[in-house]
Amino acid sequence: MSGTDAGGVAGRPPARVVVVDDQTVVREGIVMLLGLLPGIEVVGSGGDGEEAVALVGELAPDVVLMDLRMPRCDGVEATRRIRAEHPGTQVVILTTYADDESLFPALTAGARGYLTKDAGGDEIVRAVEDVLSGEAGLSPKIQRRLLERLSQPESAAPEPKEPPDGLTAREAEVLVLIADGLTNQEIARSLHVSTATVKTHINNLFAKAGLKDRAQAVRYAYRHGLAKPPGASIT
Repeated sequence: MSGTDAGGVAGRPPARVVVVDDQTVVREGIVMLLGLLPGIEVVGSGGDGEEAVALVGELAPDVVLMDLRMPRCDGVEATRRIRAEHPGTQVVILTTYADDESLFPALTAGARGYLTKDAGGDEIVRAVEDVLSGEAGLSPKIQRRLLERLSQPESAAPEPKEPPDGLTAREAEVLVLIADGLTNQEIARSLHVSTATVKTHINNLFAKAGLKDRAQAVRYAYRHGLAKPPGASIT
């Protein structure tokens, strides 16, 4: 029974879902899986955050299933824009990564659900239902990680600094890697994106911060505490 034919849970119409993942095979597999699940209707799919924002503006879905690490605009930035511009659409992260550096920025950006890609169909349906009911759609693994984080002393989990000059989290990440001496190609491999995407991030952060070259970028990163000069003590 397809999501289109299946009625919603408890008389609710099927949840209209957009799938966003930069890997075509993965994206098509998720769309195919969702098409077999009750209570879900896939209304669109895209390959990056820019497409996600555009699709939400065009289709007004109930939920976006969002990957995190994508070219042009990553899942965190896309989530932030969708929640700001289209508050009627909820976001559930569906990603390979469950580390703190992926989880907490996504939740801070406004994601109401977070699943890893080993989630089964029932788990995805439950997460979609939860976020549409105003609950958090978190996998058991993510719930455990949140509880572990909350149980740590506050000093062990300091609040992340807000990037200066309106830099996105990904642009700040690229800046730190520049300060670490990585080339564009090395940054691309580290972030699992294309070299062209890295160049776009660099052009954007240079424009926002008023930088002319990589040497200025390194000094800027040091000045704003985003990176430490060689030999500096880390507090």
